[in-house]
Amino acid sequence: MIKIAVLTLSDKGARGERQDESGPAIKTALQDFGDVVNYDMLPDEMELIKEKLIEYSGKVDLIITTGGTGLSPRDVTPEATLAVIERQIPGIAETMRNESLKKTRRAMLSRAVAGVRGGTLIINMPGSPAAVREQLEIIADVLPHAIEKIKGDPADCART
Repeated sequence: MIKIAVLTLSDKGARGERQDESGPAIKTALQDFGDVVNYDMLPDEMELIKEKLIEYSGKVDLIITTGGTGLSPRDVTPEATLAVIERQIPGIAETMRNESLKKTRRAMLSRAVAGVRGGTLIINMPGSPAAVREQLEIIADVLPHAIEKIKGDPADCART
């Protein structure tokens, strides 16, 4: 089973002013996919986010962040992620945006990124529970293969 960490980024949530619905939505959506072994909620603070991503990296196979991918001044999740990843995987975020555009034009405002740090895949998602569920549906079938490749699976990727 894949080991997963979920990181919710929300100033209001971290202060106890808003209940996190996106983190639990991720846990539910991925329950057949792997084990959520870490879950945290942090405020939208660049250094705290970077520290937590680094802490999780190498201990889990997949980190899903939720929140902080929009345009407000405190939305810094993509910048924190870019600061810690070693390689970007732009196709994941591009596909999530493209598919989400079919439901809402606001999807074009997402700044989410995806990438790799060590043996860990990190993917940013929006803070909306509905958007999280939709985006996980979009990418779920490629996650096992991506994680296998990140871990060094030498098998060919081409389909015969």
